[in-house]
Amino acid sequence: MWKKWIHSNIGAAVLNMAVAYLVWMLSRLAFFAENWSTFAPYMSWSLFKSMLHGALVFDTSALFYVNALYLALMLLPLHLKERTGFHKGLKWLFVVTNAVALAMNLMDAVYFQYTGRRSTVTVFTEFANEGNITSIILTEFIHHWYLVLAFIGLVFLLWRCYTKPRLEVYRFGHHYYISQFIAMLVMILLAIVGIRGSITAGTRPITISNANQYVNRPVEASVVLNTPFSMIRSLGKKAFVTPDYMPREQMEAIYTPVHAHPDTLAGAHPGKNVVILIVESMGKEYIGSLNSNLDGGNYKGYMPFIDSLVSKSLTFEYSYANGRISMDAMPSILSGLPMMVESIFLTPASLNDVDGISSILDREGYSTAFFHGGHNISMGFSAYAHSIGYKQYYGLDEYCQSSKYGGMDDFDGKWAIWDEPFLQFTLDNIGEMKQPFLTTVFTASSHHPYNVPEQYRDSLKDEGGQPIHKCVRYTDMALRRFFERASHEPWYQNTIFVLVADHTNQASHDVYKTDLGLYSIPIIFFTPDGSLAPKHDEVTIAQQTDITPTLLHYLGYSKPYLAFGNDLFATGNDKVGNTWAFSYNAGIYQLVKGDLLLQFNGEKTTAVYRFKTDPLLKENLVGKLPEQQLMELFLKALIQQYMSRMNENRLLPNR
Repeated sequence: MWKKWIHSNIGAAVLNMAVAYLVWMLSRLAFFAENWSTFAPYMSWSLFKSMLHGALVFDTSALFYVNALYLALMLLPLHLKERTGFHKGLKWLFVVTNAVALAMNLMDAVYFQYTGRRSTVTVFTEFANEGNITSIILTEFIHHWYLVLAFIGLVFLLWRCYTKPRLEVYRFGHHYYISQFIAMLVMILLAIVGIRGSITAGTRPITISNANQYVNRPVEASVVLNTPFSMIRSLGKKAFVTPDYMPREQMEAIYTPVHAHPDTLAGAHPGKNVVILIVESMGKEYIGSLNSNLDGGNYKGYMPFIDSLVSKSLTFEYSYANGRISMDAMPSILSGLPMMVESIFLTPASLNDVDGISSILDREGYSTAFFHGGHNISMGFSAYAHSIGYKQYYGLDEYCQSSKYGGMDDFDGKWAIWDEPFLQFTLDNIGEMKQPFLTTVFTASSHHPYNVPEQYRDSLKDEGGQPIHKCVRYTDMALRRFFERASHEPWYQNTIFVLVADHTNQASHDVYKTDLGLYSIPIIFFTPDGSLAPKHDEVTIAQQTDITPTLLHYLGYSKPYLAFGNDLFATGNDKVGNTWAFSYNAGIYQLVKGDLLLQFNGEKTTAVYRFKTDPLLKENLVGKLPEQQLMELFLKALIQQYMSRMNENRLLPNR
């Protein structure tokens, strides 16, 4: 009887799903191993058991999604299907669909290092305009050959362990139809429960954010999740859903992104030129002068020129990115719009009416230009730059039209023109702009796959155990040569420079691997004429969305504008209470204010840390601090403002 059951359609389907469970779990172990340094230091036995429980819940849901057609055909109560050819086809269907799911999981083991989360369906939009994506994937296959071997081995396991029903066990009478019909009903019920993630009546189907209930840190939710689930559950979903936390009047009273300055601003410098340098992957960890407490005070970092600039600039001890990918940086820095749930580029909200520092200064008579050495449609930068008022865009196409440089010989082979020649090309064009001007430069060389130009490969080596270190040394050298030449230009002394990273990248120290450390970047304001006194501010909380409001204050702009950030020059004496930073990861909203980090899942606060005295975020103080209620209320108002304005196209101050 046992053998007969095993070789029936019902038994074969159960055994094959069990094999799929095993193979998917092995792919999760590969994901964990590939990102060992992110997860292992915080692991405990209780966390492991909780993660395993969550992994089974999310794998069950995804396995039923992925294998729905296979199970329906296998258990279809129709005796005409019981043929050898039909079941050979079912084997191929089962193996191919699960192989695609495995490929997603293993590819995300690598891509997770740059995003800090499982990929959603928007990843296809993100790289839609990148003609080099095939080359990048092939490069990763070579660099991560062991994951390719793991994929081959797991697919072989699926194929080799597949159980086919034996047709001779059947008698095609009423017993066949009854058993198949009952099995299909049971499987439908199990699928409903499995996909929903719970047998409890009245609960909602699990979503990506539910993974956080099984972990201690949002970044750990990626271990519990699997990529097919993240893809499926984000398909066709509206990114921005307006919550109903409070009446609009209360929301406006607690927080508004509309800035309305008085007619005169103290310390204003109207007519100054502005140069914003968005430096690819320049995590705060790479700058020695901003990390005097690391390695017993002996840490040197990898960007000596930036160190020299810091000594002449306004910098911040606590400064953060609002997102984890390059697409998040431009709206944050140039329009004061942080990433919340999804990158604005990848949602219908990208068509909203929106201002930026470029359109604001254009109306004030500024010349404006944006520079990025990648293909002109790369990452949607050109489209966004034009939408917020940049009059000129200089990309790879314009660079190759210049006879002064090497054209495509200066292309890094993957993403963009090398930083050193492109920054010199930038200076050529800045010199032709009418003053006052606003220029923004987005560098590219400190980026995966972590190469440097051939002439520097002997002098710039991997240091500190991270491949990116040689790249940030190269970019540091390119920036030094940019400033050396710029210092001789007539416009230099009348310019404010802002240097900021788009996001963080590979980290070596544990403090930069926490939920907050993953967003820790430098924000540097430098004025050659000394109009901003050099200072390392150890009180103010700074973020990317503060850059536009702060620059507008510096320039004396007094008209209303909208930005989800702070004017760092107008926060009064209580900078601890008036400055804050926001970020979002894997369904968790993060608010940094004062000396607290609050994490909120959209319904309740899940964690509170004193991040200044507990930088590794070891002690969760949720429910223990009186400040928690006020911070949560502020964060709710912030989220509701953002979502409602995105959905209602109210990203201008008069709406």
